Amino acid sequence: MNTEYLKITGDAAEDEHVIARAAEVIRRGGLVAIPTETVYGLAGSALLEDSAKKIYAAKGRPSDNPLIVHIALPEDAERIAYPGPLYRALAGRFMPGPLTVVLRKKACIPDTVTAGGDTVAVRCPSNPVAHRLIEVSGHPIAAPSANRSGIPSPTTAEHVLSDMNGRIDMILDGGPCEIGLESTVIRLDGDDACTILRPGAVTADMLGEVCRTVRISPAVIEPALADGIKPESPGMKYRHYAPRADLILVDAPHDAFVRYVRENASGRFGVLSANEDAGSFTGGMALLTGPRGDAKEAARRLFSLLRRADEAELETVYAELPPPDGETLAYYNRIIRAAGCRIVKPGESE
Repeated sequence: MNTEYLKITGDAAEDEHVIARAAEVIRRGGLVAIPTETVYGLAGSALLEDSAKKIYAAKGRPSDNPLIVHIALPEDAERIAYPGPLYRALAGRFMPGPLTVVLRKKACIPDTVTAGGDTVAVRCPSNPVAHRLIEVSGHPIAAPSANRSGIPSPTTAEHVLSDMNGRIDMILDGGPCEIGLESTVIRLDGDDACTILRPGAVTADMLGEVCRTVRISPAVIEPALADGIKPESPGMKYRHYAPRADLILVDAPHDAFVRYVRENASGRFGVLSANEDAGSFTGGMALLTGPRGDAKEAARRLFSLLRRADEAELETVYAELPPPDGETLAYYNRIIRAAGCRIVKPGESE
């Protein structure tokens, strides 16, 4: 397959022409990689059974891992699912934006999209390119991250090209993604409660502005689901976001982390560390996550840094284990998945 690579330039007429061409690809059952505010998505029609099959094949993604369906407007959820008052309240606060809500699906959504389940994950992206493509195509769009399954998600079109060239019809280059981690996914529990199935930029505290009770699924913090358990959300079951390098998480205060790396690192290694630690690890590659304490910037850079580690052919990458709460919960969730839940404590056997 010849993958067409098209840039969004900011010229209104030219960009509209590009989006119209991409919309035609969607309508005929093809695949287009698109920018969103979170990560690049691999878009196909959510109404066509074969489109979902093509997505799974292009990504090498297990078919029991459900896809998120993107809509142009929050109220478009009525077309594909059964939203209630709590969805509408959440949509009024967080949509368009990086929130995905799991709802009972309507028959128009093929089982291939939902991995055979009776629910569908619904999101309304705020990125103007994604929004306009959904609108022009006339189709809700199934769009997981536009990478080969298991490796770090793409936050630039160049990442997508590296992974998907020759596997999909088209890539729309709309520049780097603003957030850098996938959307928050929640399940609604009655009229005033929800459970976070995958953390993202919409935090538990933010959801608490709308929901009386906000729970966090154990799968967010604990190792991936066991075989035979059907995931409610992408990212719950399989090892995700992983570089080829051996990623080692160190559960220790910062000073102890620095000592551990200095005493144990060898060969071609890198360190995910704050800007303030640049130069602290002699012989290693500094993978700088931004100013210390800036959780949003660290999240935005994470996947790009893991890809940079692979480009540099590093053998090992060390990182501090962040706390699993607040603004760092999403970063924690992604990095423990990327490490295959391998966590060491200085002074204990690995």
